[in-house]
Amino acid sequence: MRLEVVRRAPCAQRAHLDLDLHPVLRRVYAARGVQAPAELLLALRDLLPVGTLAGVQPAAQLLCRHRATGGRVIIIGDFDTDGATSTALLVRALRAWGFADVDFMVPNRFEYGYGLTPEIVAVAAARRPSLIVTVDTGIASHAGVAAARAAGIEVLITDHHLPAQTLPDANVIVNPNLPDSGFASSALAGVGVAFYVAAALRRLLEEQGLLPVAALPVAQLLDLVALGTVADVVPFDLNNRILVAQGMRRIRAGCCVAGIGALIEVARRTRSQLVASDLGFAVAPRLNAAGRLTDMSIGIRCLLTDDPSEAHALALELDRLNVERRQIEARMQTEALAAVRVLRDPSSGVSRSGVCLFDPAWHQGVVGLVAGRVKERLRRPVVAFARVDEGLLRGSARSVPGVHIRDVFDSLAAREPQLIRKFGGHAMAAGLTLELSQLDAFAQAFDAQCARVLAARGSPDVIETDGALTQEELVLSTAEALRAGGPWGPGFPEPLFDDVFHIGSARLVGERHLKLGLAAPEGRGEFDAIVFNYLDDERPLAALPSGTARLVYRLESSEYLGERRLQFVVEHLLPD
Repeated sequence: MRLEVVRRAPCAQRAHLDLDLHPVLRRVYAARGVQAPAELLLALRDLLPVGTLAGVQPAAQLLCRHRATGGRVIIIGDFDTDGATSTALLVRALRAWGFADVDFMVPNRFEYGYGLTPEIVAVAAARRPSLIVTVDTGIASHAGVAAARAAGIEVLITDHHLPAQTLPDANVIVNPNLPDSGFASSALAGVGVAFYVAAALRRLLEEQGLLPVAALPVAQLLDLVALGTVADVVPFDLNNRILVAQGMRRIRAGCCVAGIGALIEVARRTRSQLVASDLGFAVAPRLNAAGRLTDMSIGIRCLLTDDPSEAHALALELDRLNVERRQIEARMQTEALAAVRVLRDPSSGVSRSGVCLFDPAWHQGVVGLVAGRVKERLRRPVVAFARVDEGLLRGSARSVPGVHIRDVFDSLAAREPQLIRKFGGHAMAAGLTLELSQLDAFAQAFDAQCARVLAARGSPDVIETDGALTQEELVLSTAEALRAGGPWGPGFPEPLFDDVFHIGSARLVGERHLKLGLAAPEGRGEFDAIVFNYLDDERPLAALPSGTARLVYRLESSEYLGERRLQFVVEHLLPD
């Protein structure tokens, strides 16, 4: 596999951006299709109107009816960070706005599996709710919804995953990906959908005179929206960028729930300097660890408490679980990469467009992370499987841009219905269940379908960059302008640059990372760089780079003895 560097070009239509912008930032924005300054303000008033999301008005009316009758409302969410933030958001909102009895449940993935299953409905029914509200799940829960309705429980589904051809028989469904939705942002995360429902509910309660003036403002929930949106790796269209930017501003100002503040502290991040990637790489993994190893209710309680001491204690427990998760993942990753080396070795004659991995000892809650790591290595869609029981496997898939993984599964199910028991998800991540006896057939069919998709979209071995930087641009102020210019995320990627540099020095730091001393061509300066996780089983200790190389890198600032300095973070180190 040889990676090809391609430099982004500015959008064909000329961008009219503020001349006071840093010139590199202006160029980066233009390459991402930003056309007008209004797209950079990321103001709440520019959010897509609440009423344009189909179903939010009926959802608000249904919730109001249960508020009036005093019935018990149970929120049931997914067991990841998007599900946890969605659950916490609606529980907080309903309790603050006069609902008499609001509680939550989160399915334990090892007992009940994914979604609103009949089994979890039976547990919920014992609490005698009048309404079940799903968040970040439910769109594929036909049997669970039927079980709830048969028990006399009404159901409101709020979800963002892609629906099948038939929908569950819920009382109301809110999902921007319904065929007749018409909503201008299909990229909302589950927590974004929950936020829109909450906004519609608050507006209706206000119109009916049912809220005191000082009732919880809906904007006060945006810290949860930012965390869930970043964690779920949904595309950063303008609407999601507004939601994340507004939530980040609240977090940086200290206006966030106690649990988010505690998780930031435990992760050793500085709240006032937080950026979106800190939520994705430091906060979300600690929340996710609960859902992966035990029960996400720990994470939800962390997001619900207003007691700083309790929040800190729960954050420490989540941090402990995350350490355990990393240990399990490291072992599984070593085993997975042993198989990957065969796939990457040209002499093996093995080539895959879509990769399936399975080990009988793998942990169900961690296979998604392994799939993600291997996907990054191979730049191909990957499904990693773990055992559910002797005859059943549960898989978690991660994909590459241009290969809509849920659509791949949909195509396989239509072509060979016997292969997959059930599946669901979205473009970049999905899950499925299949019989162990079908694994080999599925692997072949998955590889073939990925090959068809990749043939139509072009090579996944292309790295897009924002070009080279001049001597005047290779300075600390550029790094600081780019950091402040986010939020960056999928579909609005953080700026990457490339150029040829001379490697003057190379040494290992922290056992696995590589510290470089660089000289830019034509005397454009000398720089420090770091390559994280450079050393692994495929690179022996002696294989330190020297001479010239093409680097694909991000600009960041590092602090040493109280002084902030420019640093390159190298994503790819390629032959010149």
